[in-house]
Amino acid sequence: MIRIGILGCGRIGQVHAKTLRTLENAKIVAVSDFFPEAAKALADTCSADVRSTDDIIASDDIDAIIVGTPTDTHFDIIKNAAAAGKAIFCEKPVDMSADNIRTLITHVEAAKVPFFTAFNRRFDPNFANVQARIAGGEIGNVEIVTILSRDPTPPPIDYIKSSGGIFRDMMIHDFDMARFLLGEDAVTIFAVGSALVDPEIGKAGDVDTAAVTLNTASGKVCTISNSRRATYGYDQRIEVHGSGGMLSAANVLENTAQLANADGFQTAPTMNFFLERYEAAYRIEMDRFIAHLSDPTVPIPTIHDGLAAQRMADAATLSWETGQPVTLAP
Repeated sequence: MIRIGILGCGRIGQVHAKTLRTLENAKIVAVSDFFPEAAKALADTCSADVRSTDDIIASDDIDAIIVGTPTDTHFDIIKNAAAAGKAIFCEKPVDMSADNIRTLITHVEAAKVPFFTAFNRRFDPNFANVQARIAGGEIGNVEIVTILSRDPTPPPIDYIKSSGGIFRDMMIHDFDMARFLLGEDAVTIFAVGSALVDPEIGKAGDVDTAAVTLNTASGKVCTISNSRRATYGYDQRIEVHGSGGMLSAANVLENTAQLANADGFQTAPTMNFFLERYEAAYRIEMDRFIAHLSDPTVPIPTIHDGLAAQRMADAATLSWETGQPVTLAP
């Protein structure tokens, strides 16, 4: 039985708690949150204790922690949890600073504790199916990957101001997906962006509409398109073209019913929120984390994957700021 402590009882903490309650080999022992009422509400649903973050990290009756707290708290939590010998499941980004992540890698590796970077989209059944079929050689050598990611509406301006920007906050998922599908790291990145959805986003020093082109050492190409606005719902699509064919994954709709009449074909709208769209992915990734703790040969996204995506986000931000392509050092 893996004994779990949940740090952060907001939306994502509640999602992970819901999954953990269904797993026979995991038990939520304690939770913590900056807001006591949030901690108590989640603890009541899990029959768990409410403890401070420090107490959870130091507790002998906890094997692993789920880090769902604000990003600026991650560094100290991860460093202290590694020193305490706790397995770590951390929401993205690991940290806003690539140098801080490098420091954390030394702590995690010195402590020899498992570390799972929660890039949940790898575990979406549709995207995972595409990646598995690429690995199986169905489309030959990958040549170009296209990733589309658009949110229904932008987040509040206060969030934008502390998010690190669209490349670090939103597109970081797509950078990891690019590595997942390409099977290689990018060596050059070129980014463009504008504030077309909300002028206040531009005043806050960010963009809400962005595109990036990546190249790998072998010449593979990836294009990523992001927008903070999609009038038709949560837009999440991928396409991978190779020497022997093409694989793609379309949007997930609210239902699969389709009406055909004189006006044409009509389908249901896309899922309208990321928690709904990636419900299965969140469930599968947590199950994978627990499985890895029992069997370390079960593959997971590691802290090195978190660093790689952060470096790509930093490079894209620099490219947008300078208007020039950026070369990523090995």
